[in-house]
Amino acid sequence: MTAGDPDDHGFDRPIRDAATIVLIRDGDSDNPQVLMGQRGSAAAFMPSKYVFPGGAVDPDDGRIALAPAVPEVERARLLCDPVTAQPPSPEAMVAAAIRELWEEAGQMLCAPRAWGGEVPRDWADFAKAELCPRGDALQFMFRAVTPPGRSRRFDARFFLARAEMLATDPDDFSRATDELSHLHWIALREARGLDLPFVTEVVLAEAEAVVRSGRVESVPYFDNSGPESRFRRIA
Repeated sequence: MTAGDPDDHGFDRPIRDAATIVLIRDGDSDNPQVLMGQRGSAAAFMPSKYVFPGGAVDPDDGRIALAPAVPEVERARLLCDPVTAQPPSPEAMVAAAIRELWEEAGQMLCAPRAWGGEVPRDWADFAKAELCPRGDALQFMFRAVTPPGRSRRFDARFFLARAEMLATDPDDFSRATDELSHLHWIALREARGLDLPFVTEVVLAEAEAVVRSGRVESVPYFDNSGPESRFRRIA
């Protein structure tokens, strides 16, 4: 590869579908908090930055039955895709966000329910605890595609969730992997003082607006999938 080749700027790097959770505690109070953690300094993507729990959608995520199911308004917004020919199913994206929250923060957005049949390996802890991921626990609130020039590129859907719907102790991070360090709850108004990626700053501002209003009017979408950056809104 020589300087000036398309991939030198990341245009040819694959864009992976991803899901991220913006977990809010005490959302009805005067001082709502958000859960954040810090990526390692040696990480290939966004090293040392504070981020929300999240990651790529895995094939097995589409096999998970959610109970309760994803509400129709959320399904409609997730399926309203002006760019991607075959996006993951809404259920796969919601399941991926819940799985990543468990892996990176040791928290489960679940309801009691016994599992039946074959259980994918990444979901074994849920089945053992007889806890089923809740499709109704997430609000689709933001979408962004990583611009070219990054070591990794994702088409990330951001979901707002409330800590009150957790089946686990929100202060217990003992079962988290080591992918994120310094996991902690921080006041929404203070979180922007952390070392954040630009898109995380924008998502925090949107999350604050949603928490205040209690609803998502439309979903901001920063589309960097093509040669030109576009800003869209998903109604």
